[in-house]
Amino acid sequence: MILSNLQNSERIEGLHPLFKKFFDYVKSHDLLHTECGRIELDGDRLFINNVNPTCVSAEEQVLEVHRDYIDVHVLLEGEETIGWKALEDLQDEKQPYQKEGDCALYSDRPTSFVTLHPGQFLIVWPEDPHAPVIGTGKIRKLIGKIKI
Repeated sequence: MILSNLQNSERIEGLHPLFKKFFDYVKSHDLLHTECGRIELDGDRLFINNVNPTCVSAEEQVLEVHRDYIDVHVLLEGEETIGWKALEDLQDEKQPYQKEGDCALYSDRPTSFVTLHPGQFLIVWPEDPHAPVIGTGKIRKLIGKIKI
């Protein structure tokens, strides 16, 4: 898991060949005022889900696990807390992994939390079960989906 500000993205862009393309796009477009939905940058290899969810409590949220994609959460507006727990510590599977949607869900409680503010991003790898959209009210965020 990596947490940083958008202005520092160049420090990690070498970790995956599509990171630079993703961050260049995010930094050069006004995505807060762009219609919500999927933005395709490189087909299924790299796309962005531009979303406006309502946050839930930490007790209500479940942990997500992906196998095929790295998630890059970029907060545009509001405040969002994201929970984390080590993959090897998961015990309470709620939904088995489904290839379509690239997701398994777990009811375990996160062991760590980070709070994102506008202009910050959080990268979660497949070994990073995460519980996003924790907080109060609506937020605006991007979820970059980068194929491994």
